Amino acid sequence: MFLDVAHIYIKAGNGGNGRVSFYREKYNPAGGPDGGDGGNGGDIIFVADGNMTTLIDYKFHVHFRAENGEDGSGANKTGKTGKSIIIKVPTGTIIKDSETGGIIADMFEDGYTKVVLRGGRGGKGNARFATPTRRSPSFAQNGVKTIEHRVTLELKTIADIGLVGFPNVGKSTLLSVLTEARPKIANYHFTTLNPNLGVIKFYDKSYVIADIPGLIEGASEGVGLGHEFLRHIERVRMIVHVVDVSGHEGRDPYEDYLAIRKELSDYSKSIGELPEIVVANKIDMATPEQIEEFSKKVGKPVFPMSAIIHEGVDSLIKEISKNITKLPPAKALSFEEFSYDESTDTNFEIVKRGEGVFEIVGGFVDMLVRNVILDDVDSYRYFQRKLKEKGIFEALREAGVEENDTIIIADIEFDFVN
Repeated sequence: MFLDVAHIYIKAGNGGNGRVSFYREKYNPAGGPDGGDGGNGGDIIFVADGNMTTLIDYKFHVHFRAENGEDGSGANKTGKTGKSIIIKVPTGTIIKDSETGGIIADMFEDGYTKVVLRGGRGGKGNARFATPTRRSPSFAQNGVKTIEHRVTLELKTIADIGLVGFPNVGKSTLLSVLTEARPKIANYHFTTLNPNLGVIKFYDKSYVIADIPGLIEGASEGVGLGHEFLRHIERVRMIVHVVDVSGHEGRDPYEDYLAIRKELSDYSKSIGELPEIVVANKIDMATPEQIEEFSKKVGKPVFPMSAIIHEGVDSLIKEISKNITKLPPAKALSFEEFSYDESTDTNFEIVKRGEGVFEIVGGFVDMLVRNVILDDVDSYRYFQRKLKEKGIFEALREAGVEENDTIIIADIEFDFVN
């Protein structure tokens, strides 16, 4: 089964907590703090795999959570780092943030690796907080907790040549004679329900050609297979446009040609401007007059052929090779990379939640909460000192906070006193 779009949930591992511990032994009863740091959480890593051709693996397996870091322990032992998760995707997969649509990565090359989410940092053990004036700190730092994100995986086929045309014009047959591919072929519309890839060989050169599901009018707006088709020609370097010149189904070949051209241009200006080779297929069922009339209307060279009896195949392969060698190689998408912001330990913001109620939010608050144990005298002093050093009290006054207004920091609430 072919699947070219999937939605999955990813979460990096939480950082392990630091340990509160004191060294004790028979002849050294006051050995001091020896709590170790927590281990870092595991990462979420994506890898492009050229052997994969579909995202079907992610139809039912949608949750990926890296391992949490272990807590620190006594004797200054750091907790074990959480195991990362490697998610393999087909080459050509675009990774997007589902909420914003921002592109995180284009997995364009086989083996390309992208760390999408970093694991949470491990918290510091109480040994890290020892100072000449605070020799026995009875608090430690909690590890950083991570957030789960929903991402969209979107496969865009990587091929040199895109084979386009209305359903039942002979594209799959043409692919089978140009290459060694064996697509499903039958005399009904939409035989091809997913892209078929093949390799055209011309002497020592080879080119990947993709037979994409047939277009119909309105596809650029999502009609029929719509974007499920058009997505796969965004990377191609050249278009081979196949038309049933015989018109044996009662269709006008030239009108079909114009309709497909319009859909390509409406979907993407760059796709509409790609170099094009026009193939007048099924000449064994057409009259010379039909072929000549179609060629005149198109106004560019047309390659008459009959894929079913292999007539005109060699000429088409030569023309493809001659044209494609002049074109620049395919390249990854150009985009402004989206990344999940890692909150810093310095930023904060004051938000008014109601009359006389203000909340302080930001990375600084997250850091502070991880470090503070209000029941511990040393920890509470550390909390007050950091608020003052950071300029929180002054910022509250500038924000209009008055005497006895309520201040919220995470789960901590207190009355403001000038």
